Amino acid sequence: MPGPQPTSPLRIAAVADIHHQRQADASLVPVLTSSLQGIDVLLICGDLTHHGLVEEAVDLAEQLAVLRIPILAVLGNHDFHSDQQEDMKRALKDSPIRILDGDAAEIRGVGFAGAKGFATGFGTRVLEPWGEPIVKQFVREAVEEALKLGSALAQLRTEQRIALLHYAPIVETVEGEPNELHPFLGSSRLEEPLNRFKVTAAFHGHAHHGRTEGRTSTGVPVYNVSLPLLRRVQPDGPPYRLLELTPDGSGS
Repeated sequence: MPGPQPTSPLRIAAVADIHHQRQADASLVPVLTSSLQGIDVLLICGDLTHHGLVEEAVDLAEQLAVLRIPILAVLGNHDFHSDQQEDMKRALKDSPIRILDGDAAEIRGVGFAGAKGFATGFGTRVLEPWGEPIVKQFVREAVEEALKLGSALAQLRTEQRIALLHYAPIVETVEGEPNELHPFLGSSRLEEPLNRFKVTAAFHGHAHHGRTEGRTSTGVPVYNVSLPLLRRVQPDGPPYRLLELTPDGSGS
């Protein structure tokens, strides 16, 4: 028999591109943790670390443990830099940070699905698997990440579904970055599963100079929560994007 339905809104804070380093004077974590009172869930949309080192990730998890709330994350390109991503996931397995890599989680009746995503560009200019093997491999990575996202969303049976990505699924939230960089900041291939599963909202990072929000072709809200971007556009506001979801399915 199902338990009682929650009556209070689920307060979700989302941020990306923390780029944590072990040097205390370089850490933004104290600023983040001090502003998260009253938050129910923290989402970290990639680039948890700066150099992709296991010790950076472990140190971040230890600092965030004071929050005592669920923390869901996806890895970003910086987290792959030192080729320690698998060791990093193993090291974080028993930490407060749960890494989603084609996986899903449910918290108070809200579903969360995560994948890193990848590049290849947007719309009619998206890179196709044509020509040299290295180009085909590059595109294959983007396709596999989109499939991961779709697989994770398919696991959810909740009415409200939140997607975590590092790379952008739409071009609107990378606008402001140099046009030459757009193909490396995300992929339209990530948009299709968001639309197909009627996602409530999607969060990503990576585009430090992009726009804070946009929508997919079917109207799914997409939020760029890169920390450098948020600190620039809301210097006096919290260093995260807040989304409140109520039991009746509405959000703010």
